[in-house]
Amino acid sequence: MNETLKHKISQLAAKYYKNTRDWRRWLHQNPELSFDEQKTSEFIASKLDEMNIPYKKGYAGTGIVAKITGATANGKVVALRADIDALPIEENTGLEFASVNKGVMHACGHDAHTASLLGTAKILYELQAYWNGTVLLIFQPGEEKFPGGASLLLKEGALLDPKPDLIIGQHVLPEMQAGKVGFKKGMYMASGDEVHLTIEGKGGHAAMPHSLNDTVLAAAHIIVALQQVVSRIVPATIPTVLSFGRIEGKGATNIIPGKVEISGTLRTMSETWRPILKDKIRHITQHTAEAMGVTCNIDIKDGYPMVYNNENITEKAIEFADDYLGKANVEQMDIRMTAEDFGYYCQLFPSTFYRFGVKRTDGETGDLHTPGFSLNEQSLETSSGLMAWLAVCFTNH
Repeated sequence: MNETLKHKISQLAAKYYKNTRDWRRWLHQNPELSFDEQKTSEFIASKLDEMNIPYKKGYAGTGIVAKITGATANGKVVALRADIDALPIEENTGLEFASVNKGVMHACGHDAHTASLLGTAKILYELQAYWNGTVLLIFQPGEEKFPGGASLLLKEGALLDPKPDLIIGQHVLPEMQAGKVGFKKGMYMASGDEVHLTIEGKGGHAAMPHSLNDTVLAAAHIIVALQQVVSRIVPATIPTVLSFGRIEGKGATNIIPGKVEISGTLRTMSETWRPILKDKIRHITQHTAEAMGVTCNIDIKDGYPMVYNNENITEKAIEFADDYLGKANVEQMDIRMTAEDFGYYCQLFPSTFYRFGVKRTDGETGDLHTPGFSLNEQSLETSSGLMAWLAVCFTNH
């Protein structure tokens, strides 16, 4: 790839850093929950209007897909994705641009993702004469809430004309130094399904267990029995987690309740084994409940599919990132059992999803999804510049 173009992108990423930072601060101060990102969408549209970049809005309610064409359309169609929604968390960062919306916070870095993509758009538009092909900019709502904005956006045909040859997404990583990025080829993030079990039987006095059905004991047996789903059913080569984080039985020291509710999550790195594991959960739960003399309603809600990074696309992205940032700043990531609706894109298009470091040097960064999360804003220069570089490399590759 042209060294001059790489230098120009790097220069513009630095030149427009303040713009990107200011956009991120506005977004951080005005967070909106999933599928309710009205002002956020209006803000994004206003910035695209200022850049003279055409777009269509209203996907999944508040989503926007913009398009930039290079010197000619003779090249690949590369889609770049940013999520725009915030979380129901009360902010506790002390920032002067902290959230003004009580109980809502950009605690997962989506403000940085959105601002970075706007910065990337500004760079790509200014350098249109230097690259060929088409870049789509996806500003996607509702990543944090089922069924996921990605699934709705795709169902509404947002990426049918033109159809991307590949899709690239990025996400903040608080434990990584700013200026660094991380990639993982192949399976990267797990699918995420919800498991809800409602156990019912005849409740009664705890001192007379022979006259009732012990729903609490049945719940305990079901939880223990389901541990074999991971330890004995799924192959050891496939990372899988089945965890239960909620159990509620409204009894007392001397009362066995008539109903106990259990909720948990199933995570796996195999879309082939995913339905098999759900069937096993149903089978084991039903038969254990019957053996304990109770009934059990089993409700497994399908969540996001796994994120699978196309090996060829990711290998090339690593090479391009090495060239732009230097090999010392490009790291290999481990798999994560967290889920992301970017997995929907991975099912339809060759895709890669990577991380960029946002660790602060002047204070506590905090963890994702916590009230104190506060990123290193200098990372925005890296995130906007690298994404622009990846886009032009892939359109011309």
